[in-house]
Amino acid sequence: MKLNNKFIYPTSTRSLIDGSRHYDMGDEKLPSVTTILSATQSEEKKQSLQRWIKREGKERAEGIRDLAANRGTIMHRVLEGYLTGQGHADLSDLGTQAGMMAQIVFKEGLKDRLDEYWGTEIVVHYPGLYAGATDLAGIYEKRESIIDFKQSNKPKKREWIEDYFTQLAAYAMAHNYIHGTNIQSGVVLMCTKDNYFQKFIVEGNEFKDYTYKWLRRIDEFYKNKA
Repeated sequence: MKLNNKFIYPTSTRSLIDGSRHYDMGDEKLPSVTTILSATQSEEKKQSLQRWIKREGKERAEGIRDLAANRGTIMHRVLEGYLTGQGHADLSDLGTQAGMMAQIVFKEGLKDRLDEYWGTEIVVHYPGLYAGATDLAGIYEKRESIIDFKQSNKPKKREWIEDYFTQLAAYAMAHNYIHGTNIQSGVVLMCTKDNYFQKFIVEGNEFKDYTYKWLRRIDEFYKNKA
């Protein structure tokens, strides 16, 4: 895999507006993709989350969520180190666990599959609508693709992660608009804390369907905001 600096990606700072993440893109403060997805969750998903919090207890649920977030952050840093050749090591117990997860994602999901990449932690935006940061963009298994790394406490079924696919479609739509690409493929590379690897690919008509779903979520978000 090789780095191809064919695109100039913007830098951006993040800020919180009414408790929601926004990206400062020049004169615009744009809501993040995750902010829009969170604000437009289905009632079923909201209720499922509330049942989980009630079952675990609020304090324990927050601890589980924070631990997973920290583990994911370390895993992402290690993977970025693999790609850039700069390396990243965290010798804490959590860091060791995340490092093993990153190694599995790299070996099973990236090695000999990522032909070239255009950047890591790429900030993309669609003027006037939204912004976000994707883990990787480039040529994956011969297709222009958006790639995201995910950690999980347990294996996922495909139907459980539709928001991940919608997220990939959002990043691709912004990348295509700004950089003139034709990305129609999204890849989720996931590893559980028990080192179980999963790869999910969405492409073709299915990818277009998630693009339409994303457009509906944007419409709902701005209608509610108004």
